[in-house]
Amino acid sequence: MFQAKISTQIQISASPSEVWRILTNFQDYPNWNPFLTEVSGTLAKGQQLKINAGGMRFQPKVLRLETARELQWIGHLFFAGLFDGKHHFLLKANPDGSTQFTHSEDFSGILIPLFRGKLLRDTQANFEKMNQALKSVAEGKSSQTLISK
Repeated sequence: MFQAKISTQIQISASPSEVWRILTNFQDYPNWNPFLTEVSGTLAKGQQLKINAGGMRFQPKVLRLETARELQWIGHLFFAGLFDGKHHFLLKANPDGSTQFTHSEDFSGILIPLFRGKLLRDTQANFEKMNQALKSVAEGKSSQTLISK
């Protein structure tokens, strides 16, 4: 089985609970999130979400959910093993009250070689845009200019 991984990090000058509040307020995503523009569904382990990420729509299943700490889901293109993505958000409290935010995804499946270049280039750039927008919102700065870029 073919695999690829993207992992990004950003320091946010806000508590993990504040970052979590913004991250899990899916209704507000269109106002600040340049990557995940629509997310709906019940945020609970085992539940399925509906997501629009850069025009690509999918319905991942929530695998892990720990308030103010971790959110993970897995999605598949058509069926498991073809092109799977395990998306992961991890929030770690720093001693100064800020948050280390890790945004990553593990990809696997037989189609990975066809998309590896695009994944490592475009998807990573989109993760970084989302991270920066989340940081701006959590730190009380406007993210509207980020969305329009």
